[in-house]
Amino acid sequence: MADNKKKILVVDDEIEFLEMIKMRLEANNYNVITAIDGKDALDKVKSEKPDAVLLDVLMPGIDGIDVLRRIRKENANLPIFIITAFSNEERFKLANKFNASGFILKTNDLQGEIQNITSALGIAERYKK
Repeated sequence: MADNKKKILVVDDEIEFLEMIKMRLEANNYNVITAIDGKDALDKVKSEKPDAVLLDVLMPGIDGIDVLRRIRKENANLPIFIITAFSNEERFKLANKFNASGFILKTNDLQGEIQNITSALGIAERYKK
């Protein structure tokens, strides 16, 4: 694929949410790949080399914080945004410990959420190098 679209890996075990975010990000000119669990996410980070990751916290098997920790061992600079429906201070501290790039709360305001995501990705791109 020879286009200049940024490749975003979206990881969430809620298929409907995953498809909705994928569709909205593609409408904002991103190339989106998806993963439905932590193992799938780790495999795709290696094989697809995304420009950024949107990562759900609560997933079966390997949870989002563990995925974040494992990715950070290999890649300290990849922008990784934690997506969660629950703001939990302990998870927030853990995500910060492993240098999450930001937090995005799942809300009913999907358009606002997409604006937050695209804004965060734009900021990450500006400060990447």
